[in-house]
Amino acid sequence: MSVVVLVADGARPDSLAEALDDGTLPALQRLRAEGGLYTVSSVFPSVTGPAYTPFLLGLFPGTAGLPGIRWWDRARTATRWPDFARSYVGIQARHADADLTPHHRTLFEHAPRAFGSLTPLGRGLRPSERVGFNAAFGLRAAWTHFRGDVRGWLAIDRAAGAKAAARIRRDRPDFAFIVHPGIDKTSHAVGHTHDAVRDSMRIVDDTAALIRGDAERDGRWGDMHLWVVSDHGHSPVTAHEDLAGLLASWGLGVLAHPWVTGRGRDCAVMVSGNAMSHVYLELRRATRPYWPDLAARWDSVAKRLLARDSVDLLALPHGPDAVEVRARDGRGRAMITRDGARFTYAPLDGGDPLGLGGRVEAASPDAAHDACAGSDYPDALVQLAQLAAASRSGEMLLSATRGWDFRARYEPIPHVSSHGALHREHMEVPLLLNRPAARGPRRTTDVMPSALAAMGMEIPPGLDGETFV
Repeated sequence: MSVVVLVADGARPDSLAEALDDGTLPALQRLRAEGGLYTVSSVFPSVTGPAYTPFLLGLFPGTAGLPGIRWWDRARTATRWPDFARSYVGIQARHADADLTPHHRTLFEHAPRAFGSLTPLGRGLRPSERVGFNAAFGLRAAWTHFRGDVRGWLAIDRAAGAKAAARIRRDRPDFAFIVHPGIDKTSHAVGHTHDAVRDSMRIVDDTAALIRGDAERDGRWGDMHLWVVSDHGHSPVTAHEDLAGLLASWGLGVLAHPWVTGRGRDCAVMVSGNAMSHVYLELRRATRPYWPDLAARWDSVAKRLLARDSVDLLALPHGPDAVEVRARDGRGRAMITRDGARFTYAPLDGGDPLGLGGRVEAASPDAAHDACAGSDYPDALVQLAQLAAASRSGEMLLSATRGWDFRARYEPIPHVSSHGALHREHMEVPLLLNRPAARGPRRTTDVMPSALAAMGMEIPPGLDGETFV
């Protein structure tokens, strides 16, 4: 058996289902009829790059070592002087593979023969097995990105999809991972309901049709799993909070991209998506501080942030297994704790920031997922716990209010749509299978162990997902 995963980066479940229902995507419509379309939970932060770790490692971003598309390296082991900051937007994208945990292998390292196209993570692939990861492509992508050329991205998307299909036909890999970034790029620029987004979905459909047609002609289709998945959704943005500028206006020395040198060292603002942000505090401290030790100085800042219209949720790690969640609009506070596989949500002072209806005792991650299913924040208990526990995460984790994001400047394409937060529109993604699932998938972390099972390979322990094959 072989597995091909098409990542329709930025596709929402409702947008994809609508396009399937009206006949816009005939190849994907056939897949749905033969297998099924599921809505599953992505991860926090719901951002390209970190949200690819579930597909390729079966791990949440914090566990995998990629807590955000930008992060600050308190340990000073992965980055360099003078800023010790990481941003995968630009030239530092080449460090993403090295930043991944060495304790788990990627699907590229598991599969005997693998291939990747436009993937930001490619550990285990040789250069010849990785389309779109060379100097020529980097220059083309940078020129397209920094000009804000949406149609240019669709041209890249279409050419890469055709090339990937040809490589699969020629090389017949056991595992292929093909990324289509066009849906995300167009959604940021013109909104997820725009006709240009439909155009980018058609490119994914065309790639699927090419791969299937080739496989049917040479007798491989009966032994192929073809899956389409997204890493995050989108929602409209009408207001932008310059989070770094805001904290600087309060008299704090702030480190933030793109200007990460020559600034103060009170805090580092690392925005992803742009609807979430890590805020790192007391940067001169060599070991990670937790909230009980920070409250005396920083609680007033936390309260001022939560008073902003832009901030919906504020998470404050109290230790590796405990995180306090605060919400705006009088929804109060709660503590999330983790004891092995067990998760507890304990309201404080009568609050219910996640809208779960009161105290929750979940005996497993799946039970915790189900407890959040009816709320505005899918899988929030597990996602907040995993990210707060990550050694590379900040001392404040911010999730933006609907209609807001945290980056007012420096975007080549002014964002009219965004993602990264814990809201349902960002966290729910489609998973389209060409064969019925043996059990209902819950999370994008289920993709990686399912791919191993489909290829007849052993699933290693310690993953954050379960097979649906």
